[in-house]
Amino acid sequence: MFRLLSRPLRATTLLRAPIHRTMANTPDFNKGLYAPLAEIDPEVQNIIDKETWRQFSGLELIASENLTSRATMEANGSILTNKYSEGLPNARYYGGNEYVDELELLCQKRALQAFHLDPAQWGVNVQPYSGSTANFAALTALIQPQDRLMGLGLPDGGHLTHGYYTAKKKMTASSIYFQSLPYSLDPETQLIDYKGVAKLAKIYKPRLLICGASAYPRDWDYKTLREIADEHGAYLMADIAHTSGLVAAGELADPFQYCDVVTTTTHKTLRGPRAGLIFFKRDSDKAKDLEKRVNDAVFPACQGGPHNNTIAGIATALHQACQPTWKAYAKQVIANATTLGKELVARGYKLQTSGTDNHLVLWDLRPLGLTGSKLEKLCDIVGITINKNAVSGDTNAQVPGGIRLGTAALTSRNMTEDDMKVVADFLHRAVQLSLTLQKEAGSKLLKDFVRVATTPADGKVGAQQVAGLRKEVREFARRWPLPGVDVSTLTRPAGIEADD
Repeated sequence: MFRLLSRPLRATTLLRAPIHRTMANTPDFNKGLYAPLAEIDPEVQNIIDKETWRQFSGLELIASENLTSRATMEANGSILTNKYSEGLPNARYYGGNEYVDELELLCQKRALQAFHLDPAQWGVNVQPYSGSTANFAALTALIQPQDRLMGLGLPDGGHLTHGYYTAKKKMTASSIYFQSLPYSLDPETQLIDYKGVAKLAKIYKPRLLICGASAYPRDWDYKTLREIADEHGAYLMADIAHTSGLVAAGELADPFQYCDVVTTTTHKTLRGPRAGLIFFKRDSDKAKDLEKRVNDAVFPACQGGPHNNTIAGIATALHQACQPTWKAYAKQVIANATTLGKELVARGYKLQTSGTDNHLVLWDLRPLGLTGSKLEKLCDIVGITINKNAVSGDTNAQVPGGIRLGTAALTSRNMTEDDMKVVADFLHRAVQLSLTLQKEAGSKLLKDFVRVATTPADGKVGAQQVAGLRKEVREFARRWPLPGVDVSTLTRPAGIEADD
């Protein structure tokens, strides 16, 4: 039994009590909680060190990637990872959330500020774990299972979560749980075929029209899409995952003027941690309860407790996006992409739409008889990170005929237009070298292509030229800072062979 104290403790008694125990009193089973990663798990530390070295030594040109700030990394790696907080601010299923509530409300406020939105007209849910979960939660909020939706087809630059399927398989939840019909590009201009969208909508009668893309280098006509949606009583949703940082800066058209819901990731041009956001119109004439429907779709319908450490990172990234310097960054991202595209066109290469309005360039390799897979692999070997991508007219997304390039990450390393000219020359040489390697391989197989690229052989020059290009790329890449890292203290980690 517990026994009541005969008299209350005096304040002086409490003050004499030790505030904390020393490490000497920590039991063995808890001592590991206070040691650094390098001591506790040197294997994982080494992997992190190797990835840091790779990013420092290479050129990141994947359009869906960026380099987040030191401040965002600190927030994302904070003690907030310990806290469980299912529910919404001031309506949690757990106690101890007073500071988590403060954080989430601050993040919501900054999200609206970053996109210049009136909180009386727009709200935002900052809990989605990623852009894909944000999209599925938005679909769950807006339409019922087996309702019809329309989105840009994947081979034309759309995203998997916009209803993609093949003749043999429904590829994602958006096509498994909903009926979808893709719209496409005009084959002549390679721009969105808005007249074609309108014709399809008349036949298909969608309940939801989705705009946005993962590989479309031009801006969107949201006004026309709103008119199409209104004709059929459909919701209009924009997925601006790729372009949200540019939209926030006012450098691209504003989807919030016309859409009911806007989703985005936070780690691409917005330069935050890896997560998603769902913005919803509070005064939508189609659903006065849209706020509740979106919030309920995120939790409990589609996910559990939010990742509070990530929300802290989002809040920090949004704070940076609210600064006057953000517009200059966005302008430079677009200027760099424009220069990169012009340099490739000047060398005789074919780009989808012959250029760009945003951060990405879509490069069609089919006229060269080269696949995106081979160029991606060679660029990996020489230290240029890109990704193979379908281009309009491709019939097999698994064997894409193009490459997608993005300039957000290199802009975050301080590169400008003149530097893009150097990068364009590296890419030009990589393509020409790929054509040489393809001949030397004597087959169409990727494994044979990699073999001749990495193994010197008598009478073949490919591997030697690969080594030379790799050396030049690394020397160029290591001239630049890397956000979040003190490159002056970087040393080559174990497991990385010498390449100086």
